[in-house]
Amino acid sequence: MGKDKNGSFGWLLSQSEERKGKFVLSVILALFSMICGIVPYYFIAEIVKDLLAGSTDKSAYIINCVIILALWLGHSLFHALSTANSHLATFHTLAVIRKKALDKLARQPLGDVISRPSGALKSTVVERIDSIETTLAHILPEFTTGIGAPIIILVYVFVISWKLGLAALVTVPLGIVCYMLMMFGYEENYRRAVRATKALNAVTTEYINGIEVIKVFGKAQSSYEKFAAAAKESAASFVDWMRKCNVYMTFAMCIMPATMLSVLPIGGVMAMHGTIDTADFITVIILTVGLIEPLIRVMSYSDDIAQMDTIVTEVRSIIDAPEMHRPEKLTKQIVGGDIRLDNVRFSYDDKEILHGISMTVHQGEFIALVGPSGSGKSTAARLIASLWDPDSGSISFGGVDIREIPLEDYNRRIAYVSQDNYLFDLTVRENIRLGDRSASDSEVEEAAKKCGCHEFIMGLENGYDTLVGTSGGHLSGGERQRISIARAMLKNADIIILDEATAYTDPENEAVIQRSVAKLVRGRTLIVIAHRLSTVKNADRLYVINDGNIEEQGTHDELLRRGGLYSSMWAAHISAKDGESDV
Repeated sequence: MGKDKNGSFGWLLSQSEERKGKFVLSVILALFSMICGIVPYYFIAEIVKDLLAGSTDKSAYIINCVIILALWLGHSLFHALSTANSHLATFHTLAVIRKKALDKLARQPLGDVISRPSGALKSTVVERIDSIETTLAHILPEFTTGIGAPIIILVYVFVISWKLGLAALVTVPLGIVCYMLMMFGYEENYRRAVRATKALNAVTTEYINGIEVIKVFGKAQSSYEKFAAAAKESAASFVDWMRKCNVYMTFAMCIMPATMLSVLPIGGVMAMHGTIDTADFITVIILTVGLIEPLIRVMSYSDDIAQMDTIVTEVRSIIDAPEMHRPEKLTKQIVGGDIRLDNVRFSYDDKEILHGISMTVHQGEFIALVGPSGSGKSTAARLIASLWDPDSGSISFGGVDIREIPLEDYNRRIAYVSQDNYLFDLTVRENIRLGDRSASDSEVEEAAKKCGCHEFIMGLENGYDTLVGTSGGHLSGGERQRISIARAMLKNADIIILDEATAYTDPENEAVIQRSVAKLVRGRTLIVIAHRLSTVKNADRLYVINDGNIEEQGTHDELLRRGGLYSSMWAAHISAKDGESDV
């Protein structure tokens, strides 16, 4: 995963297969730009020589000036074309990398995704990948000109006088020493900055998303202190780092370009003793004035190059992460639509949640998973929805292990609605249409009507064309859930999983939704996770899950007669409902 800088840069180039030609063209254009930028110095030196010789041939001066102007225009043109091509290739490469990262998140087990703070993921996918642009877009053309030009100039200076060539390099070792001191401890400082930035992103996301709870429970001060501490650490990580580097960087930037400190006195002495021609001496002065500046420009990218390995490793931690292995094509025949869990075990954060559960859901059956909070009901539903893979045991659909069914094919058969539903910052209509991209407006509205959404949607500012806001923030929790259910119903899937999908709805709307769902799921398999037992008492079969085990199963009446956990839960539920009615 990019253990060295060459490996990281090579990996980046491997992501740009379709645009490698543009990178090559960028380098070729950069070479032309470099040549056009160097040759004018030769003609400037010729002009100086003619002036010193007392030449009055104006046409020669004009021709040289026109050539210089043409070369500088060529230099600018080729540089612009080189930069344009490198940026086009770079932005395409970054798009490929970002798409691969997002695609991988969709193929990873849900547990692996949610174990990463959302702020840290956002930082990697958005900011870290964006930060690659400077290096990738500039390193090839800038290194070509930044290193090639000084080498050609230095060779020409050595041809004129090897002594002045060496004199021009006197400041370089001193500058390099300062530069090496500046880079000392770089990786440690950069890792601290990355950690601090990730922590700030995570805390900021938590602070913004939880602002309602913070205000209600009067935790603004303590929550803000946590945010402020993260912000201060993020700022300090950069300030402390820059403070260590500033002195060495200043010396390096001042010493390295000061070639005249050695060239002028040595060249002057040589000219006085006649060991170098005055015109050649002036030519050397002209050439060496800009000798180090391109190298400094190249060195300015060293910071980005040094960061590259850390950034690429971070990005590849997503792209190369283990994923849920599914075949591209279905090779076995699915017979029927029964779902079977056979001795399924599942752990999260090294804690086993399900302890070998087995159950069968027949095609078209309505079953419910009930039990105390944290017993593993939602985990079982997510395993059936193929959001995770079991640690051991198997889950089959139509007699085929779901791990042998292409993920896209299986997803088409599943409609999953959870308690915490996410709506995109689109219109109500487009959020529902996500269930079936090909659905017409009338089909979207019909699904909303069947799920009891139409009336409240028409009461919104722009009806179905109302923007719901980020995460559906412009709607209530119940409204978001009802839209999510309409979206799931529009999908027309074989299996519908409702995981506390009516938790935020009021009793009146819950009854409407239940009646609607009952009509819509006829002939389909319905799996419901519920705490309100009255909503699932008519299920064909109830599974009572307690502490990761199936403790009881049967119909509502059968479980009541047994007098077990379900019976006590039902008594508590009825008591709570009676209490609500008394109020």
